[in-house]
Amino acid sequence: MRLPFLCLSAFNALALTAAAAESMPAIPTDWIDPDTGHRVIRLSVESGSSTLYFHDNAYSPAGDRLIFNSPAGVVLLDIAKLGSAPRQPQVVIPSGRGPYVARRTPEIYFVRGGAPGADRGGPPPSAQATRDGIAPATAPATDGKRGSRGSRGGSGGGEVFAYHIETQATRKVPHASRTLINCDETLTLATITAEDPSGQTPKPALRDPLPQLARMFPGKQLAELTPEQQYAVNKEEGLARRALNPPSMAFTFTQLKTGEAKTVGYQYGSLNHMQFSPTDPSLLLYCHEGTWHELDRIWTIRTDGTEKNLRHKRSMDMEIAGHEFWSHDGKTIWFDLQTPRSQVFWIAGVNLATGEEIRYPVDRNAWSVHYNVSRDNRLFMGDGGDPTQVAFAPDGQWINLFRPQADGSLVREKLVNMAKHNYVTGRGGIEPNGSITPDNKWVVFSGNFSGARHVYAVEIAKSK
Repeated sequence: MRLPFLCLSAFNALALTAAAAESMPAIPTDWIDPDTGHRVIRLSVESGSSTLYFHDNAYSPAGDRLIFNSPAGVVLLDIAKLGSAPRQPQVVIPSGRGPYVARRTPEIYFVRGGAPGADRGGPPPSAQATRDGIAPATAPATDGKRGSRGSRGGSGGGEVFAYHIETQATRKVPHASRTLINCDETLTLATITAEDPSGQTPKPALRDPLPQLARMFPGKQLAELTPEQQYAVNKEEGLARRALNPPSMAFTFTQLKTGEAKTVGYQYGSLNHMQFSPTDPSLLLYCHEGTWHELDRIWTIRTDGTEKNLRHKRSMDMEIAGHEFWSHDGKTIWFDLQTPRSQVFWIAGVNLATGEEIRYPVDRNAWSVHYNVSRDNRLFMGDGGDPTQVAFAPDGQWINLFRPQADGSLVREKLVNMAKHNYVTGRGGIEPNGSITPDNKWVVFSGNFSGARHVYAVEIAKSK
C-alpha cells in the first residue's frame, strides 16, 4: 500500500517544484548564448539537479535516453527529439541514489537506503566540496590537482536495484552494495585496506614530504602568489601524504549470482577512481590517488588479479596525468596530461592493445577540469575551469568542443560562457561534469550560473 502513495507524493512534489521553477524568470529554459551563438536548453526542473560524474554512464545502450540526479530522485529524459519537442523529464526512481546505466541492457542501477553520498553517483548537495572517483572504504577520495571528492561507490549501506527503462520493472541486484558493476553484470567490487598475506608485496621505502610551495612555485614565498595560487598550494599540502606514504590496499571482487568474493591486487597505493571497462567484463581501470605530480596514477588490472599494468609513466618532474576515462569502445584510456604541471597541456590517450599514446595539444584557456569523448571518438568536450584550477587560466570558464584534426591538432569551439559559474568545489561550487550525447548533437552539463544548480544541454550546431 505504500508504493502508490510514495509515487503520488513524489509526483505531487515534482509538480509543485516544476510550477515554482518554471515561474522563475531568472532561470531560463531555452536561449542563445550571446557570446557563442549556440542554443542552450535547461533539462532539469528541480533546482539542485546534476549530471552524473563525468565518467559514469548516463546514456541507454540505444543512445536515446539520458539520466541525471535530482532532489526527488533519478530523472529519465528522452533525448531523441531534444530541441524539437517539449522536454519531458520524468522522475522514474523516487529517492534513488547513485544511478548508473547498464552497458548492455536498458536498466538503471541505483541504491535506496543507507548513507547518502556512499553510492556510485555524485555527492549530495552537502558534499559538493568533495570530488573525484570512488574512495577507499577507510578514507574520502581525493583529487591530486584540485580538491577532494566524497565517497562514491563506497559501502554506505542501502540496497542495489535495477530499473528497466522499457518495462518500468524493478529488480533487486543480489550481492551488490554499490552500483559499480561490470559490463556483463556478473561482478561488483570494493576496496579494502590490508597487507598482502603472502608477503609478496614489499612495502616501499618511506619518502620525506616536500613543501608543495617549493614544488609548485620554486623560489617564491606564499605571500608572492595570487590568492588562486595560494589556494592551490594549500590543497596540495593536504593531498601529499597520500602519494608519499600510501597504505596497502586490495580489491575484493564479488560474483553477483553466488556472492563468492575474491580479494586480489594487493599494492601500496590509495586506490580510487575505479571504472570497469565498457566492453571487457574482466578489466578494471583505477588510479593511485594523491598529488598527481608525485605519483604514477593510471592503472588497469584483471578481475582475477593478473595483468596489473601502469598505463602512463611520467617522464619528467612535475608531470601529471589523471582524470582518466574509457572510450566507449573500450580500446582507449583518455586522460588529462600536463608536461609539466600548469605549463603544457594535452588531451592524451593510450591504446590498450599497442600501448601507443596520442596527444592533442590544448591551450591554457581551453584546459578543462574534465574532458569527455563522443561514442565514435570524433569529438571531445571540456568543461573549462576558473583561475583557482591547475591551469590558472585567466579566461578558462567555457564549455568547450574539440574536433581532432588529421595533423594531430584540435580545433576548439566555445559553446557556453561559464563566467558566472562557480567551479570552486571547496567554496560552494560544482563541477560541470559534461558529456556528449550519443548522436553528437548536444553537450550535457551541470551549471550554477543562474544561482541554482541545474542540468543543461548546449547544441553543437551553431544556431542560424
